[in-house]
Amino acid sequence: MIKEELLTSSYDYELPNQLIASEPVYPRDHAKLLVYNRETQNITHTTFKHILDFLPKDCDVFLNDTKVIKARLFGYKESVNDQGGGKVELLFNKPINAHEYLVMTKGRVKVGTKILFDDNLVATVIKLNEDGSRIVTFRHHQKEIRFEELVLVLDKIGHVPLPPYIQREDNKEDETDYQTLFAKNAGAVAAPTASLHFTPELFKRFEEQYNTHKVTLHVGAGTFKPVEAEHILDHPMHSEYFHISKNSAEVLNSNKKILAIGTTVTRTVEYFVRTGTKDGECNLFLNPNNKPKRVNYLLTNFHLPKSTLIMLVSAFIGRKKTLELYHEAIEKKYRFFSYGDAMLIV
Repeated sequence: MIKEELLTSSYDYELPNQLIASEPVYPRDHAKLLVYNRETQNITHTTFKHILDFLPKDCDVFLNDTKVIKARLFGYKESVNDQGGGKVELLFNKPINAHEYLVMTKGRVKVGTKILFDDNLVATVIKLNEDGSRIVTFRHHQKEIRFEELVLVLDKIGHVPLPPYIQREDNKEDETDYQTLFAKNAGAVAAPTASLHFTPELFKRFEEQYNTHKVTLHVGAGTFKPVEAEHILDHPMHSEYFHISKNSAEVLNSNKKILAIGTTVTRTVEYFVRTGTKDGECNLFLNPNNKPKRVNYLLTNFHLPKSTLIMLVSAFIGRKKTLELYHEAIEKKYRFFSYGDAMLIV
């Protein structure tokens, strides 16, 4: 018989629709914060503004400095033989090499289809993958372009790639709301959301009291992919580009306690600890069968049912305790997912 911890159905819970946050709380540090102390088993309900009162004093803090790009594009298929081209929505995911990119599309395309966008940007489909993703090349003013040039074009004509459960169109506010204060390296199609709760004033106090270090993990669209396999270990984990600086690696190789701000930081740190590699593709799946070895404390948001992210939280505190805390958060009307409230595990 398969253990409950390994069954995807064991990570399900009922969430009322009205608790899915479609926009952030203002000011950002007024978001609710659930603090769970593993040693005392205490649960505290407070606000993010008071996070410094609950953080262990003897730890170094790791943050993800990835920057969300305007990865969502709307275009048309090139008309062929006077047949008008249909609309296509394209979600950029990541570069595969210098000129080929992994994307998702809505609208039927086949190999060879050209998709026309504003500002003379053209995507050509060169491969259809079995998982529904596509590989394309991009030309801008008829010239093939590299990722660093493409990002500039996307910034002009693209849209903020809000998660699918935020059922509204993006707006001007999302350009800053869905970006961390310290976003630097462009490449993510989803924000590292645990970091979205900081205001400039709170982050300044945070940096004064703690040694902070940055890692980069470009969050991909796979982060929203539900686990569809019955057995969680059969889930094909997505991979995302990461980079860890020499200084950050030195801290990780020391015996200092670590607070990870978010699941993306946790996966990056734990992948480095297991492999010793400072950059490449991270495809680590943390769950109760594969627990953290280096991260001591975790700040995170509340995640989708049956997602790899709720399984990651369960790797820290167990599946039953995770669901217990989620049910309490629902009772206390916490807001869930990307623009929602936060949980600190110490």
